[in-house]
Amino acid sequence: MLETDVLIIGGGPAGMCAAIEAAKLGVKTTVVEDKDRLGGQLVKQTHQFFGSEKHHAGVRGIDIGVKLAGECSDLKVNALTNTTCTGIFDDGSVGCLRGEEFFLIHPKRIVIATGAYENMLPFPDCDLPGVYGAGGLQTLMNVDGVLPGKTYLMVGAGNIGLIVSYQLMQAGAEVVAIVEALDRVGGYEVHAAKVKRMGVPIFLRHTVTHVSGDGKVERATISKIDGSFKPVPGSEFTVSVDAVCLAVGLSPLIELIAQAGCETRYIPECAGHVAVHDSNMRTSLEHIFVAGDASGIEEASAAMVEGRIAGLHAALDVTHGKADSNELLREFDSQLDELRTGPFGQKARQGKSKLWGLKLPPDEEFEEAPPIIPESGKKPVIECPQNIPCNPCAVSCPTESITIGDNITNFPVLDQGTCNGCGNCVAACPGLAVFLVNRDYSDREAEITIPWELTPPPEKGDKGYALDRTGVAICPATVTKIRRVKKIDKKRLLVAFTVPLDKADEARHFVIVEPKGAEKIETLPPADDIIICRCEDVTQKEILDCFNSGYKSFDEIKRYLRTGMGPCQGKTCQRLILGILARELKTHVSELAPQTVRTPMKPTELEIYASSKEIEPWDFENWQPPGGGH
Repeated sequence: MLETDVLIIGGGPAGMCAAIEAAKLGVKTTVVEDKDRLGGQLVKQTHQFFGSEKHHAGVRGIDIGVKLAGECSDLKVNALTNTTCTGIFDDGSVGCLRGEEFFLIHPKRIVIATGAYENMLPFPDCDLPGVYGAGGLQTLMNVDGVLPGKTYLMVGAGNIGLIVSYQLMQAGAEVVAIVEALDRVGGYEVHAAKVKRMGVPIFLRHTVTHVSGDGKVERATISKIDGSFKPVPGSEFTVSVDAVCLAVGLSPLIELIAQAGCETRYIPECAGHVAVHDSNMRTSLEHIFVAGDASGIEEASAAMVEGRIAGLHAALDVTHGKADSNELLREFDSQLDELRTGPFGQKARQGKSKLWGLKLPPDEEFEEAPPIIPESGKKPVIECPQNIPCNPCAVSCPTESITIGDNITNFPVLDQGTCNGCGNCVAACPGLAVFLVNRDYSDREAEITIPWELTPPPEKGDKGYALDRTGVAICPATVTKIRRVKKIDKKRLLVAFTVPLDKADEARHFVIVEPKGAEKIETLPPADDIIICRCEDVTQKEILDCFNSGYKSFDEIKRYLRTGMGPCQGKTCQRLILGILARELKTHVSELAPQTVRTPMKPTELEIYASSKEIEPWDFENWQPPGGGH
């Protein structure tokens, strides 16, 4: 049995920050993490973060993870890796499984920072090898060093889909296209711009209707969809790919929260069922706090601040408020407010206001900003069209020629008179949205300097083509210079190439070989049915037959078809089945009960519990059921 003051369940960005703040107050702090190291999603995030310096802006996720894990170690946080929390019991103890050892932890306060899980998209043959979730693919690629395919279709143009598409190209893969069901890109436009200028088309109001192949994905069929998200007949076309990546959102991982007895509520703006919690991150149970994606899906920067708030309040409970942390808490609250301003913070503001019973003023209307394009000299061109919380371009400028102001969602402003054209901002921008344009390079040519993170990089003197913002080759180009600004980012190169002067405002990428668009191939008919529960091989037809036989809830269908009883415990199928039930019952998912969650949280051999020293032997001979009887 292990005793601790504060137990953090989940060692991702929110969990690590919670542990850091709790440990700073001197309380005994323990983190339980089911992976082999702390870091959570950060261990596979090779891109730079947005925000400000206090949010690790301009630092890559993998480096943030190492930094936070190092802080935990320095503060003597007890990190139990390769350990799964299997349940929270009525006496406040927490069951944990490490290998084949079951043990109990007795904490005074608990912070649940279990993160989120990926949403899946059902379509014929979606269970073929070669269909991946974006997070799983990111792990294979960035953690395990495995690229499971050469040509990809990305489904979803949110930040995750756009970022993983770019990382696939960094790894040497080809992204044939990105399809998005909405009529707009859901992620940051700067993320979309960097893949578009590399020749990747984004098809809005399109989706994948089915895949096919001989035992694995070999082709994917795409179709336009109408206002009801139904495929438009005759609009489908098929492309040759060997992998399809699904980036269709995340859902809060609340199974442990629900099992512990915390009140939960369906909040669409938080992306699903979440724990009801206050602004201190305390749930309906006084001793349990929540932080990060388990409290509602947001960017990792917000998750880290929520973790700090939760960890600090948990530690203050243990110390009975002896430490004066009011100023620090106000600072954390201010940081959250800052991150939630602008168009990309609207959902979070709306979701939290619903939880806290607040009435928000109408959302602001945000206009996209035109690019900052100097007319002469060697100056940066800033193509940052949205109010994203971000300021590395201003922080990196040695002459303070770029300013953002107090609100980091403001558009950057360039003072051309004081700018010296150093290119620091090109190296610093997390969105790769700043370019250096030298219109004075020669009488006939301009020199364009772009951020470069692909392998292999070009070499000085290489001749190729300049691509415009849509990835179309517009003119010949020659590489003139390659350099690195190590004090800002050791990994990113700055590549300069020349183009005709009249192409200076169009050229935004360089390639050796002119890109070719994906060829359309023969469309094969889809399979007759769709797998919904992959763990138990349950199809959509079986679920509908079950529904028509009178089974109207997830738990009823689970008992009959075993959906949600496999290795993933319903993480893949629950959302899909609730969607089917909502459609058939002509109601909203918020009106339906999710599955009843019981310990253990993962399938476990009973022998492990039977052999545990933490569990007293059961007196079978003298046992009586509750209330007596036989």
